Amino acid sequence: MSARLPLFLRGLRRPQQPPGPPLRLRAPCRASSGGGGGCGGGEGLLGQRRLRDAQVGSSRGQGSQAPPARDSIVREVIQNSKEVLSLLQEKSPTFKPVLAIIQAGDDNLMQEINQNLAEEAGLNITHICLPPDSSEAEIIDEILKINEDTRVHGLALQISENSFSNKVLNALKPEKDVDGVTDINLGRLVRGDAHECYVSPVARAVIELLEKSGVNLDGKKMLVIGAHGSLEAALQCLFQRRGSMTMSSQWKTPQLQGKLLEADIVVLGSPKPEEIPLSWIQPGTTVLNCSHDFLSGKHGCGSLGVHFNGLIAEDDVSLLAAALRIQNMVSSGRRWLREQQHARWRLHCLKLQPLSPVPSDLEISRAQTPKAVEVLAKEIGLLADEIEIHGKSKAKVRLSLLERLKDQADGKYVLVAGITPTPLGEGKSTVTVGLVQALTAHLNINSFACLRQPSQGPTFGVKGGAAGGGYAQVIPMEEFNLHLTGDIHAITAANNLLAAAIDTRILHENTQTDKALYNRLVPSVNGIREFSSIQLARLKKLGINKTDPNALTEEEIGKFARLNIDPSTITWQRVLDTNDRFLRKITIGQAPTEKGYSRQAQFDIAVASEIMAVLALTDSLVDMKERLGRMVVASDKNGQPVTAEDLGVTGALTVLMKDAIKPNLMQTLEGTPVFVHAGPFANIAHGNSSVLADKIALKLVGEEGFVVTEAGFGADIGMEKFFNIKCRASGLVPNAVVLVATVRALKMHGGGPSVTAGVPLKKEYTEENIQLVADGCCNLKKQIQIAQLFGVPVIVALNVFKTDTRAEIDLVCELAKRAGAFDAVPCYHWSIGGKGSVELARAVRDAANKGSRFRFLYDVQLPIVEKIRTIAQAVYGARDIELSPEAQSKIDRYTQQGFGNLPICMAKTHLSLSHQPDKKGVPRDFILPISDVRASIGAGFIYPLVGTMSTMPGLPTRPCFYDIDLDTETEQVKGLF
Repeated sequence: MSARLPLFLRGLRRPQQPPGPPLRLRAPCRASSGGGGGCGGGEGLLGQRRLRDAQVGSSRGQGSQAPPARDSIVREVIQNSKEVLSLLQEKSPTFKPVLAIIQAGDDNLMQEINQNLAEEAGLNITHICLPPDSSEAEIIDEILKINEDTRVHGLALQISENSFSNKVLNALKPEKDVDGVTDINLGRLVRGDAHECYVSPVARAVIELLEKSGVNLDGKKMLVIGAHGSLEAALQCLFQRRGSMTMSSQWKTPQLQGKLLEADIVVLGSPKPEEIPLSWIQPGTTVLNCSHDFLSGKHGCGSLGVHFNGLIAEDDVSLLAAALRIQNMVSSGRRWLREQQHARWRLHCLKLQPLSPVPSDLEISRAQTPKAVEVLAKEIGLLADEIEIHGKSKAKVRLSLLERLKDQADGKYVLVAGITPTPLGEGKSTVTVGLVQALTAHLNINSFACLRQPSQGPTFGVKGGAAGGGYAQVIPMEEFNLHLTGDIHAITAANNLLAAAIDTRILHENTQTDKALYNRLVPSVNGIREFSSIQLARLKKLGINKTDPNALTEEEIGKFARLNIDPSTITWQRVLDTNDRFLRKITIGQAPTEKGYSRQAQFDIAVASEIMAVLALTDSLVDMKERLGRMVVASDKNGQPVTAEDLGVTGALTVLMKDAIKPNLMQTLEGTPVFVHAGPFANIAHGNSSVLADKIALKLVGEEGFVVTEAGFGADIGMEKFFNIKCRASGLVPNAVVLVATVRALKMHGGGPSVTAGVPLKKEYTEENIQLVADGCCNLKKQIQIAQLFGVPVIVALNVFKTDTRAEIDLVCELAKRAGAFDAVPCYHWSIGGKGSVELARAVRDAANKGSRFRFLYDVQLPIVEKIRTIAQAVYGARDIELSPEAQSKIDRYTQQGFGNLPICMAKTHLSLSHQPDKKGVPRDFILPISDVRASIGAGFIYPLVGTMSTMPGLPTRPCFYDIDLDTETEQVKGLF
């Protein structure tokens, strides 16, 4: 190796900066043998070269040509990289590329050069140091880890030449291969696609130095000696592109002398053996020494000893190559940022072959083979470490994605709501799925559907599943409708753990003295007695500033140990994800072991649990833990709220919910992405899928994409709660509302016969009846007006059934436009898939681009009663409200406890705008009765019950489970719909 570079490095020493994100260090890299000392002056790395050149200048012969202005070339490359990086950081301030170098050996010479150049350019660098004798498998293992590390944008290898096997080189991800050694990058270079690949920095350095030295490469004969693999290929390709004739040889090739005599330019790729005389090289030949191979870490045997007219030593090539590697790193970072920004997905959409008559939902679902979920994830821009795969067709998505895409602009946000439905449902989920299939599979617009997870209650009860229907559904539909990834089971477990904690605490407080209770709550373990972290938080809440359990006074022990829960104020119920009317009122604690402590209680359906609402409204794991801790379960005997945090169960609840917080990724029949996450009912909860699913989807679709989410039941229920509760929690602003209507439901609102699940429809619904449709459009008009209260444009989607006539369809669309809808479009996705909703997709795109003037319906600072009255009058059309004594008492209590400034979540029948399910159309001049009021403090809303609303549904005479079965030979589910 040249004697000059160690001299140069003596002036290069400086304290190293922390190398970006922490990575693994297998073995410490030994310090370089060069001297210490800091950098003098303010010129940094490149300024030290002037001193070095002065020191070694005497070694050049009088007639030798000075090397090209290396300093200026390297400085120009680094300065250019720094400027490009600064421009990138203007748009993404927190972005800083990270280069990882896997080093097997003790070559700290290049380690230091890389470190200093990286610091000057403004990027981070980190070394993974392995023992010199590391095996191929160990090196590949480290490469694969770096490949999947999203914090690292480039990867280089500093290993022995013998370790550069094809398996090692091609283990690198091409997009992180900043040294251009993989077959994919070399292939692109050979094809002429240099702008799409990384080119070897050493090969580029050779070309740069020659051209900056004034060497005209066109027509020259170039000989590469002793180079191997990617460097040899890159050199030949770059020289040939500049018109040179290229030759290649190894040192022991018999024809070497003849080739040297012909060559105008000689590039030495490895150290010259002693037996090869320098006289073989013709005077005037330009010679470049690359034998300090910064990839392999092997050094050449020093200067050649003879000064040729064009000698450029190995340290010149190495330093410029290191700078060009930094330039490749910045390019890698720029590509990575561009990939994070909006780009049209390269989505492989699944083809549909619709049949007529349309088969059952289960048959359609089973006829389509879904893509592997990891393929779908990659298509939409998810990284491998951002998903957790459940089987072949489902995956959970990690919340770390939000941090990676935090600078990404959100897409358009569209809500699907509906008119007041029949008991059969009007197809909001079907419209949601049909719309995203149309947007993505037919208009090539990135779009995501965000749906709620269905409860097992209606799946086995009356309504059936909720995966959509016909040729617009989520697949596999049986996996969608049954268990999914276990989120509802996690909610059930967490909810019932808290319920058990409440009654158990009351029992133990009733049967133990303060001292005995305290000793059991804070036991001595192996002679050590200490508070848990959640107990320390309770002490702080009580104003007891002590951490030693033995230091509490008797009074403080009593305050700490006793919650003094008033059993009559307990609002936390046990839950079960099954419709079971006989659990609506029960007595607990009748066994003799409960020592006479019994009380009346009840079960709710699992999706009515406040924990489900917390899951749907949270925006992070930290936020979820805080919300779970804030949940109020009762009041104490002094009227103060008792929370899950007081019971000491917050951490355990969070553990049970840690996986449920991650949205579930599935796909539609046409292979477009769907998030299925959270499933609160809209009539007894707030009825919307999760904030997290929406936020992640909005980042993934990009600025020009669409996220379509669905609110349960009619616009008066699900949509009102979406705007007033979910949008307050998320801070997201909707761009448009799609209001789903059916001719069937409009006929019912126009005075048609009652519609009952399981009973055939009357002829009024299967034959044309213009008058019933016209009369029923009053409900459609009212729901449009409700949406307009929030300042969002409305598109009416008429979900067409095969019995609907053209006259009925045209009438609905015309009346909807007259009522103020931005547009009204008939949809045929149920029978032909996304193709049948293309016109709806275009209307939604136009409405969303128009912009909305979104506003909330009420100020949360209003008194609770006034907020309830505002919803009743402005949304439902009531004349006024009527509070039961119990409801008034609860409102007074919640106000006194400081919860009066929360939004309102009305629990009301979904079958009418009023509280009476049989009142269809637009009921008027009615008084809305409020029978009870509950508080979901963790979720963040007050929860009035209207009329006789039940939070536990019952089974009908003939539930869906009569038709559900399993083929024990094929293990296929039958009868789901």
